[in-house]
Amino acid sequence: MATTHTPTHTPAPAPVTGGRAPAAQGRRWMSTALAAAVLLVMLFPLFWMLNTALQPDAGLVEVGWVPTRLDLSGFTDAIADQGVNLLTSLAVALGAVVICLAVAAPAAYGLAQFRLPGARSVVFGTLITQMVPGIVIANALYSAYVSLGLVNSYAGLMLADASLGIPFAIVLMRAFMVSIPREVIEAAEVDGAGRIRTFVQVVLPMSRNSLITAGLFAFLFAWSDFVFALTLNTTDDVKPVTLGIYQYIGAHVGDWGSVMAASVLSAVPAAVLLVLAQKYIAAGITGGSVK
Repeated sequence: MATTHTPTHTPAPAPVTGGRAPAAQGRRWMSTALAAAVLLVMLFPLFWMLNTALQPDAGLVEVGWVPTRLDLSGFTDAIADQGVNLLTSLAVALGAVVICLAVAAPAAYGLAQFRLPGARSVVFGTLITQMVPGIVIANALYSAYVSLGLVNSYAGLMLADASLGIPFAIVLMRAFMVSIPREVIEAAEVDGAGRIRTFVQVVLPMSRNSLITAGLFAFLFAWSDFVFALTLNTTDDVKPVTLGIYQYIGAHVGDWGSVMAASVLSAVPAAVLLVLAQKYIAAGITGGSVK
């Protein structure tokens, strides 16, 4: 007797609803809104500084949210009073960058490529130095500077400001130079290049991103320094813009437009450098993370 088979039908899969997509899109919108809110909070002091600088005739309490007319008299007064101090800060910061890289680059190369005893302890020690308060170092340097005749000098302030960036530069560049293949260095040595020539012609070009990043941070450290400028200078012969603005506030406490204009001018070089070097900063910071 033939048996009949009842055909079985497999139910079709239920259509995928777009529930996940709207949820993911909603989270992206929330993240974007939160990031925008944080950015507005961080940029508000800069906005208010520029807003006040464009309203030099208004008092500190009378400043409006938007300037009713464009008034640049605060900037002209700030340039006349603080122009020399801006040039002083620029010279000191550039000198500090040169000293910082001249010391940190060879030190980072030695710690990265040579099998030096206690190399890890040296790196750890450089990190510890960044935890020491600046005023402690400044007070210790002052007595030494008096003996060496470096008080109220460009060279003394450059050396002091360079010390702010050297530990960070060593740690950053060492992390990058560790990732340089040993075969590249050995190939240069086989071709007859000595250690100095290999360092200058092979290692430094390959470490360009980390050099630019370390140099930029050294510039920012020196440009924004106030403790060393106040402690190691007793006259007006060498007056960076940070010290100039500090004294400017005391002398022009009623002219906040000029004070804020001087602050805006002091922020321009750092902002321009950050914009121009942002791709090198990203590559330099992350360059040593992947070997």
